[in-house]
Amino acid sequence: MRTALTIAGSDSSGGAGIQADIKTMMANGVFAMSAITAMTAQNTMGVTAIMNATPEFLAEEIDEVCRDIFPDAVKIGMVSESALIRVIAGKLRQYRPAFVVVDPVMVSTSGAKLISEDAIQTLQEELLPLATLLAPNIPEAEALSGLKVTSEEDMAAAAEKISSQYGCAVLCKGGHSLNDANDLLYRNGEYRWFYGVRIDNPNTHGTGCTLSSAIAANLAKGFSLEASVARAKEYISGALGAMLDLGSGSGPMNHAFAFGGKFMEEA
Repeated sequence: MRTALTIAGSDSSGGAGIQADIKTMMANGVFAMSAITAMTAQNTMGVTAIMNATPEFLAEEIDEVCRDIFPDAVKIGMVSESALIRVIAGKLRQYRPAFVVVDPVMVSTSGAKLISEDAIQTLQEELLPLATLLAPNIPEAEALSGLKVTSEEDMAAAAEKISSQYGCAVLCKGGHSLNDANDLLYRNGEYRWFYGVRIDNPNTHGTGCTLSSAIAANLAKGFSLEASVARAKEYISGALGAMLDLGSGSGPMNHAFAFGGKFMEEA
């Protein structure tokens, strides 16, 4: 069985972060492991408390995974402190996993900054150049590229600039406010659009975590980057389309909508 490691924060309500990553990876046919960067107290209404891991403990988590069950792919999500980002970057350079998918959790879809300017700079200098794929949403693409993104042409320009700066593929994720659920993959001077179907479901908590984890799982199984993105898009559409409705706010998706089905197939 192929394996994948998620390095991210814990979501106590189970819809995003480590919990969403593990559910997604299992549903996509790989054995999931985790290194937790932070504990959060949250539910569908919001986050009330965060407790970060120490750099020393995060390093131990990654070491113990990589020394025993080496991951075929790594997904990285929320990391809010510079010291933690440096630990992750150092471990990636030490162990050199084949695939690194980074969901650069910098800015929420509503536009709120989630990490400090200092941590953003460390992320850009230390971690992003080690990625196989970056998967920013529109606010994050704007922050990384320095460009305003209000059209599909802007998405293409931002993706190209980010790719050039960090030397990796970029999946610029659209949104309902721009172009429904259409995402743009830029790699090696070539663009490819992945078109999604707009699903009228307000429960979208954890979509970014889920998409990046599904991509990492499929890369681990031997699918190409393009096929991995396409399969991840199809998977997340199914999870949203299952119309799970839990909690009083923006609730989680049903990650197990097709458990044991086609998404567990290897390449």
